[in-house]
This record gives sequence, structure tokens and C-alpha cells, in this order.
Amino acid sequence: MRTEKLILVYAKTEDLNTKQESEVKNMTNEQSNPASSSKLVQTNKGIAVASATGTQSGEDLSKSFAMTTRLDAVIAWGRKNALWPLPYGTACCGIELMSVMGPKYDLARFGAEVVRFSPRQSDLLLVAGTITEKMAPILVRIYRQMLEPKYVLSMGACASSGGFYRSYHVLQGCDLVIPVDVYVPGCPPTPEAVLDGVMALQKMIASGQPRPWKDNWKAPDYE
Repeated sequence: MRTEKLILVYAKTEDLNTKQESEVKNMTNEQSNPASSSKLVQTNKGIAVASATGTQSGEDLSKSFAMTTRLDAVIAWGRKNALWPLPYGTACCGIELMSVMGPKYDLARFGAEVVRFSPRQSDLLLVAGTITEKMAPILVRIYRQMLEPKYVLSMGACASSGGFYRSYHVLQGCDLVIPVDVYVPGCPPTPEAVLDGVMALQKMIASGQPRPWKDNWKAPDYE
């Protein structure tokens, strides 16, 4: 059975000598020949090109480039390293959140630097600051417009429990209207604490942990 697979190319062109360059150029022409076998071009820095057109068995080919995993594990790996946050900053926690995005703490190391201010392009809601009763319907609308699967991180005491605003006009925790996955305590929390919250959320995504608080959530009747 003829197999056609592209393996890996990681050597630069200048690392190849003249003979190796000619072999690499001839690889394209050899792919049209069913009788050609797999070839490896060796350089001083490793394998440059692997032509995988031929009759070599898939088992032999897999020894040089393949790995085995589960589909859901690959999907979870992609999700946890490609979070698109929507910062919902309403108070001093929003200012603290800006430093998390900066070069010193660099949230980009965790794949969550693609900040989007549209809920239709986001899957992580960062609630940073006080949420008033009049603001609650807007927060619910934003959450409902976000992409699935979606996650919520509550940053700071005010977003998590109302903070020191024990008043009629302040919502005593955003989890009263939307499901929250991770709580980050503090007033305001340090950037390190926010990074730890993001890492905890990544672990939750990677492990496929059940989220009954989201599955059983019912949107408040604000509309």
C-alpha cells in the first residue's frame, strides 16, 4: 500500500551542502514515483528532510516521527494553551490585570495574551472588579454571547464576594449570576496570584474535570 506522509523539516538551508541540497530538490520529483522509498538527508545538525513516499510500512515510518495519544487529550492541550480572554475590569483589579499582560509577568507564556473585547471572539471571561446590581444583566449577556467551551475567572474579593461593599447596590459575588471556574483572592490580587489562577484553569481543562456548576447553570431572567 502506498503511503504519503510529510515528516519533519527543521534544518536551515545553509546547513546543507551542495550534494544534500540537490537531494532535497529531487525529493519533490520522487514523490510522483510509487516505487521510491523513504529517504533521510543527514546534516551536521540532524535530519533535514524525510521523504515518505513509497512502499515502506507505516509501522516503520512511525518509528521516526509518530507519537500516540488520545484525541481528547490533543484537543484539551490546544484549548488550554490558546485561551482568548475578555477582561471585564471595573475597578482597581482591572489596573492590576494590566500588569499581568505586561512584559514582566507576560501572560503570553501561557498562551492567553490574545485579549479580545468582543464576547464572540473570547472563551475566558476575566471578571476583575466590583459588579453592581445594575451591571449584572450586562455581565450575563456578555457571558451568554461567549464561545463554547467558555470559562470564567473571578479576580479579587469584590468580584468573588462583593468585597467590603456590603451594600444593597453591589452584587455579593459574580457567581450569583454566572458560573465561575476559578476564584483568585486578594484586594487586589497580585499578578502571581492571577497567573496561578490561569494555571489552575489550564489544569482543569487538560484533565477534563467535570464542571457541574456550569452544566446546571440557569441564566437569570433579566430579559
